Amino acid sequence: MSRKVWTAAFVLYLCCSINSFGQVNSGGTDEPPLHIDVPTKLERANVAIDFGHAVFAGDMPFALGDIRLLADDIHDWGAKGQIVVIFHGDAAYLILNDESYNKNRHVTTGNPYREILSGLLKQGVQLELCGATAKGNGWGNTNLLPGVKVNLNAMVRLTQLEQNGYTMIYQ
Repeated sequence: MSRKVWTAAFVLYLCCSINSFGQVNSGGTDEPPLHIDVPTKLERANVAIDFGHAVFAGDMPFALGDIRLLADDIHDWGAKGQIVVIFHGDAAYLILNDESYNKNRHVTTGNPYREILSGLLKQGVQLELCGATAKGNGWGNTNLLPGVKVNLNAMVRLTQLEQNGYTMIYQ
């Protein structure tokens, strides 16, 4: 089967699954409401995310959903602190601008994650690229999405953040 047929079948499956799930829960049948046994709310959250591997749920890097959820929670709680995401390794291309993304990924679509990353920046999430990864790929600052910062290298930066009391999350 062609990729389009598989994609259409997958989308249809998702729609049916979501519809079925919604009917079970909205109908109030046998499914009890979810009870949170361990409620959490942070007043302060300094978090460093080591984003070195691109793991996908469909076409979406799984970590981007996690990062957005964390940023939304921190915003909703009014917590103080900072989220710093360090892109390196095989996840680094996610922060390339459209032209560089196209060249690197051999596509003509532009960076499909641009809007999500822009939204994270607007929420105050700091996005950083490992300088060693950038050098290894021949990327300069002009190859990056606006707002992305470059650090010396991921390992040194993550060590620095941990020594400064940041909670480490590995994606």
